[in-house]
Amino acid sequence: MLQLLREISQNYELIWALAMKELRVRYKRSVLGFVWALLNPLMMMVILTLVFSKIMRFPVKDYAVFLISALLPWTFFSQSMGYSMESIISNGELLKKVKIAKSVFPVAAVLSNVINFLLSMAPLALIVVVLHFPLHWTWIFLPVPLVALILFTLGCGFFCATANVFFRDVSHIMQIVLSGWFYLSPVMYSLDFLPQQYRDFFRLNPMLYFLNQFRLAIYYGQLPELKSIALCLAIGLLALILGYAYFRRSEDALVYYV
Repeated sequence: MLQLLREISQNYELIWALAMKELRVRYKRSVLGFVWALLNPLMMMVILTLVFSKIMRFPVKDYAVFLISALLPWTFFSQSMGYSMESIISNGELLKKVKIAKSVFPVAAVLSNVINFLLSMAPLALIVVVLHFPLHWTWIFLPVPLVALILFTLGCGFFCATANVFFRDVSHIMQIVLSGWFYLSPVMYSLDFLPQQYRDFFRLNPMLYFLNQFRLAIYYGQLPELKSIALCLAIGLLALILGYAYFRRSEDALVYYV
């Protein structure tokens, strides 16, 4: 972990440049450009809100806020995973020509999506204002679950980016995994909606704990218990340690497979 911190501190300018490049490429030739960072979650929220609050009639007041409070962090995670998986492969030519810390690529991929996430908080604030929903003071707590989620995402990103270099099927498998993971995560519903006999199974999903903390602060206006905060940070840190350990063990061989 100290090695990772050193690499980030020594290459922070490069990481920032790569993150900015990722964002520019993502919205290249797009008329709306960065506005898509705002429109994507809004459009998804509108569709899901129509389906689950109007057609299926989930008994949740202000369902749009309930939904987007977990949809935004999930979108950050899923998009970060998509870009992280391809980050080393897409920079293969650079790795072959220049001696550079390979960890900068997954870190930059996640950083670009952190920026995207922060931009996408604007439509959330707009929805809250338009719906006359309370703007709870607990919003100031959001950096805590965000840091925990970034740690978890970085760990998963390191693991998948490395595995995808050796086994190109990983990116295709993860697309399926992320699709299933979305429905198994409390984005469109909360754990309370589920039958009691299934709740223990859903508690095995680490995303449950991150998403719940965002929803508690944004929708319910509550702070989680200290043990819940500690659990989120511990899950995030453990994922980062394991993912980065796998990356470090395989780092020297990556250049031969990209």
